Amino acid sequence: MGWRGGAACATRARVEAKLYYRRNLPHWYPRGAPLFITWRLFGSLPRTVLELLERNKKLSEGKRFAVADAELDRASTGPQWLKQPRVAALVVETLRRGQEMKAFELHAFVVMANHVHVLLTPKLDVVRILRGIKRRSAADANRALGRGGKRFWAEESFDHWCRSEAEAARCQAYIERNPVKAGLVARAEEWPWSSARNTGL
Repeated sequence: MGWRGGAACATRARVEAKLYYRRNLPHWYPRGAPLFITWRLFGSLPRTVLELLERNKKLSEGKRFAVADAELDRASTGPQWLKQPRVAALVVETLRRGQEMKAFELHAFVVMANHVHVLLTPKLDVVRILRGIKRRSAADANRALGRGGKRFWAEESFDHWCRSEAEAARCQAYIERNPVKAGLVARAEEWPWSSARNTGL
């Protein structure tokens, strides 16, 4: 499936950039660049994995993501609220609402049992966008689950800006094929909570 993005990807030569903070460190991304973002449910990674990542701080962001994402796909521990169709639907609704309100351009998404992958091009501040998505979806999900104001999402998220349209296409494919990789479906479009199910987003 080809890249469906409407915005041009940023290149290394582009100097206009936006600063935000992750892990209390300054983090830059070029304006107009598609961002691959992953966030997870609170308590969805076992302590052994968290301790492993803490001990190996020299691991690249990519390797840290690979370790965490593989564990999340196994879904061997922690909450799996997103397996419930009504909860997954609330997350998808929040993403669609953000696009309708022009906070971002949504290129791809998938809601798994305990985490979410998205590819989007921000139109507003990234921190503000992610905070809004997580806050709204957490409130709606907790209400549906009868959990009151309990913590829903883990605070930390992973993000990576795409340097080219080819990289954006790879991220899109990674996102939409995640349920296939996890052994949940045979074809990406069979997963109901994914942009692969409806490429019109």
